[in-house]
Amino acid sequence: MNSRMTIPDIPLPPVPWLTGLRFAEALRTAALIFAGKAKKGGQIPYISHLLGTCAIALENGATEDEAIAALLHDTIEDITPADQARAAVERFGPDVLRIVEGCSDSWTHPKPPWKERKESYIRHMEEADRSVLLVSAADKLHNARAIVCDLRQHGDEVWKRFNATREQELWYYRELLKVFERRLTDRPALLSELELAISEMERLANP
Repeated sequence: MNSRMTIPDIPLPPVPWLTGLRFAEALRTAALIFAGKAKKGGQIPYISHLLGTCAIALENGATEDEAIAALLHDTIEDITPADQARAAVERFGPDVLRIVEGCSDSWTHPKPPWKERKESYIRHMEEADRSVLLVSAADKLHNARAIVCDLRQHGDEVWKRFNATREQELWYYRELLKVFERRLTDRPALLSELELAISEMERLANP
C-alpha cells in the first residue's frame, strides 16, 4: 500500500463535534509513530493497545485532551529520540503533554531498573491529578485484559515476555489498584473492571 496515500475529501459532520480535528490528528500521529512496533510476544500492532486505552478512557468520560493523551501515553516512554518524541506530544498542547508525562514511568533510555521505576510510578500516582489517574487506569485495564487473554491462550509462558517476575507484575497491578480506589472515586465502573481483570490475572497465575 502506498505510504503516501491521501484521504479523499469527505463532508464533515455538523458541529458541535464530540471529537475534533486535534483528535483525528492524534490518531494519525500515534499510528505513524508506532507503525513499526508490535506488542510483547507477537506481531499484534502496538497501536491496538493505544486505541484500546483511548476507548476505555472515552467510555469513562475522558475529555478530548485526555483521549489524545491516551493515544500518545507511551510516546515519551517508548519512542526515541526522546526529544523528538516529547515534541510530537507537545504539539497537542500543554495539558496533553502534562498527562503523557504523568503517565510515563521513565523518560530516559535505557530505562532504570524495573522495580525502581514501578515503585516511583506508584508513589507518583499518589499525587497525580485526575486526568493522569484516568488515563493511567485505562492503560492498566487494557493491559490487564490483554494479559488475561494471553494467559488463557498460552499459560505461564506469558510471564517470560516481561522484565519482571509473575509475582512482581501481580504486585504492581494490585498496588496501583489500591491507589486508584483511593483517588479516582468518581469512576467506580472503571475501578470495578480493573479489579475484575486483576483478580482474573491472579486466578490464572495461581491455578
